[in-house]
Amino acid sequence: MMNEGLTRYVWWQEGIIYQIYPRSFQDSNGDGIGDLQGVLQRLNYLSALGITAVWLSPIYPSPMADFGYDIADYQGVHPLFGSLNDFDALIEAIHQRGMKLILDLVPNHTSDQHPWFLESRSSRDNPKRDWYIWQDKLPDGSPPNNWLSVFGGNAWEWDETTGQFYYHAFLKEQPDLNWRNPEVQEAMLNVMRFWLDKGVDGFRVDVMWHLIKDKNLRDNPVNPDYQPHMATYDQLLPVYSTDQPEVHDLVRQMRHVLDGYTDRLLIGEIYLPIHQLVTYYGIDGKGAHLPFNFQLLTLPWEARQLATAIDQYEGLLPANGWPNWVLGNHDQPRITSRIGREQARVAALMLLTLRGTPTIYYGEEIGMQDVPIPFDEVQDPQGLNMPDKNLSRDPVRTPMQWDDSPNAGFTEGKPWLRLARNFSRENVERQQQDPYSMLSFYKRLIKLRQQEPSLMVGDYVPVYASEQVLGYMRQFDGQPRFLVLLNLSHRPCYLTLNDSSINGVVVLATAPEWEGNRVTNSISLGGDDGLLIRLD
Repeated sequence: MMNEGLTRYVWWQEGIIYQIYPRSFQDSNGDGIGDLQGVLQRLNYLSALGITAVWLSPIYPSPMADFGYDIADYQGVHPLFGSLNDFDALIEAIHQRGMKLILDLVPNHTSDQHPWFLESRSSRDNPKRDWYIWQDKLPDGSPPNNWLSVFGGNAWEWDETTGQFYYHAFLKEQPDLNWRNPEVQEAMLNVMRFWLDKGVDGFRVDVMWHLIKDKNLRDNPVNPDYQPHMATYDQLLPVYSTDQPEVHDLVRQMRHVLDGYTDRLLIGEIYLPIHQLVTYYGIDGKGAHLPFNFQLLTLPWEARQLATAIDQYEGLLPANGWPNWVLGNHDQPRITSRIGREQARVAALMLLTLRGTPTIYYGEEIGMQDVPIPFDEVQDPQGLNMPDKNLSRDPVRTPMQWDDSPNAGFTEGKPWLRLARNFSRENVERQQQDPYSMLSFYKRLIKLRQQEPSLMVGDYVPVYASEQVLGYMRQFDGQPRFLVLLNLSHRPCYLTLNDSSINGVVVLATAPEWEGNRVTNSISLGGDDGLLIRLD
């Protein structure tokens, strides 16, 4: 597809990942919940959009205490989503279209209904007892330490049957595996082999930085910056319950399994400061291929701060470490709700022109927003367990808006979560017919990115940053260079670039009136303007 100079790049460096939350993408059988057959029905849409890899959130058998992140069987498919046969048909159809499939892997914890845990819990001398983290109570009867659950409350659950506590970083229905046990390690690596043998192209590893805990289970220190509006988990700094040095040995083992297959990808979900994040690339680059970089999700939408963060990240990347960028996912507010509809276009232009692999969360390409879910309809355990903090993730997981038919073409039944009120105006079908829509903008942007080596794999050169504007160049050996200028504010701004040799034509812009115009080093930008300029 590309010229000779690009032969050293692999699919996940050149491509674009699209995250599907299976419950909400497309329902094929009218039960109101999306499924694998539904995803299959929509592959042509993804292909036409220019997506090269599909990442599926968990589809495994599960009691659904945390919507599939509590797994009861790592080698099956939940009947809600279909069967292993449906999975095989899906992966074949994806590969036929020249696309890749990435599966979510949740190795930190299982469901409390998983056979491993049922055995572990049955008695203190069960062979699988040490597969989980069991501890005696302290002399005063309290839990072994002060660790907190991400979903609220204490992270230790008392088990009456065997008279010990077990540790759960998330729900009590999600006991953490003991990754210090070699049998646990081998069992999970075998799970990976099972799916790799089926043809899966890679994994996104859930909460990778949680995998191993401090051997001495020391108390976590108090967070001096805690504020009442924050999740209760943030009262402590998880310095002993996460990001332990030994985690890198485990990531290396996972990578070793993937390297036994051709061209497979290891992504790590890691919410850590950038200096810690880059260590997950591993020594000699034998860790995760892509430790997820969430800076565009977590930092204020402010030009100077983002410019500094991009530079820091580029500067910290290890030799041959490949960057990646994300605007949204199933746990975070949607980008359109965070920064507004106009700036969401600027964000798309940034995501798809920064150096590295971009990940799009389903619905971002049509500007979907967080949907208010009334309290009596909340399903997310994070929302239910801390009802006064407005932390439910349901608003970002609502059904995809396909057309203006009832339930937006998502289901013929009652959708598991309510749809956005405006779905009849904001949907795929309508936006496909509008050359100025968000979807049309994404399509053109993706097409241009995939055609131009400079945008796809070229170098990143910082050019300009002010209170309002972020500017950078992308260039690749002997190929056309591109200048990207992004006004991250709603107000006009005026800039003069030091480089007087800047001359070029706007090939794509958030405001189409810009396109075709020639620009020099002195530029006046309107509010929310984003320009992609092909330099002479």
